[in-house]
Amino acid sequence: MKLDQNTLNEYRNLFLGDTKNIVAMNAVTSNGIEKSARSVLACMDTPHEFSIFISQKTLTNQKNSGRCWLFAATNCMRYQIMKKYNIEEFELSQNYLLFYDKLEKANYFLERMIELVDEPLEGRTVAYLLQEVEGDGGQWDMFCNIVRKYGIVPKYAMSETACSSKTEEMCHYLIGKLRQCASTLRSSHENGCNRGELDKLKTGMMADVYKLLCISLGTPPNSFDLELRTKDDKYITDYAITPVQFYEKYCPLDVDEYVSLINATTADKPFNATYTIKYLGNVEEGREIRYLNLTADQLKAAALAQLKSGEPVWFGCDCGKFSSREDGMFCDDLYGVEALLGTDFTMTKAERLDYKESLMTHAMVFQGVNIGADGKPNRWRVENSWGEEAGKKGYYVMSDEWFSQYVYQVVVNRKFLTAAQLAMYEAEPVVLEPWDPMGSLAITK
Repeated sequence: MKLDQNTLNEYRNLFLGDTKNIVAMNAVTSNGIEKSARSVLACMDTPHEFSIFISQKTLTNQKNSGRCWLFAATNCMRYQIMKKYNIEEFELSQNYLLFYDKLEKANYFLERMIELVDEPLEGRTVAYLLQEVEGDGGQWDMFCNIVRKYGIVPKYAMSETACSSKTEEMCHYLIGKLRQCASTLRSSHENGCNRGELDKLKTGMMADVYKLLCISLGTPPNSFDLELRTKDDKYITDYAITPVQFYEKYCPLDVDEYVSLINATTADKPFNATYTIKYLGNVEEGREIRYLNLTADQLKAAALAQLKSGEPVWFGCDCGKFSSREDGMFCDDLYGVEALLGTDFTMTKAERLDYKESLMTHAMVFQGVNIGADGKPNRWRVENSWGEEAGKKGYYVMSDEWFSQYVYQVVVNRKFLTAAQLAMYEAEPVVLEPWDPMGSLAITK
């Protein structure tokens, strides 16, 4: 049924006949929806104080890039390094990891294009991969793959560049190049090239990708001189050390000991099962993306156990929901939008996933938690990677209910899981389609 003028007049009269609508219109047209709906009481009831607290003095800033997952992971790593060696300030090079992630993702994409060369171009799988190609976003297992193969370096060994701090321009040309390569591979196959010939073509294509990345991000070091000074003025040096040697010798965080837990509540993903995503990865020979699906309370219990041990926790969430950079808050009742707009937005977590209303968009680090009088968590301390200007000097507070609704993934040491949970994690995973919402990558800038 079409909208007619009589129906529109009825809508108009109903709207103008309610004083609350006029007040709301005046407020929103002048200030915007969320600013008009901001709950002063919610802000007052959520202090930035925590009974379990991990101190990390210096904050990082991903700037205009989607590298949140790399920043969150290196923030966990650098905390361990600073703690072990009694260092006041230290940061790892996210640019170094970005270089190899983009290089490996390019190779992974071209391998898929060769693998799917007989699939129709307009088919959903090829069309989806050509739409996504590669961006800044990533997952914990992707970080692990890069670290295992290429190691890590201090920030001074490969510092930021204009393109690492603002990646959009570089990504535009890299994606364009990879789509051109995909076209060439498919047309070459149609003209009779066999797999060996396609592989040879791909080798030349990857040389161009490597060149583009070097020009944009700099050339990654094969070795560097390590120089650190401790709080008690001891000088640590290690000359001509490789990035892999630095990781293995100086980083206490062993990525092989950490597992991803998710909270996916949709009917197609039963709890206590492990999942992976088809065609999602970076390092061709690396380990696959793997998640164990548990309840929100089980994710909280694992994160709490790791925080109690004095170790921060990498996590992924939908940071665009009920959040405020100004107040440094993730809180489900932060905005009284339903009262302001006179309608409800009620959906379950499962419905939000099924109907594309929510998915994981950002990765950060839990650096604390507050335990209430009932012995349960009521708020969580979050270290972000948007610099000190966002939040309370870079930190946020998250309500426990917001955790339940909008946190989708936490990464913890396997020692904080039960034997039964570990067995479930190691079981053969259910393979999800590439476009499944749990295949989303943390990429928020």
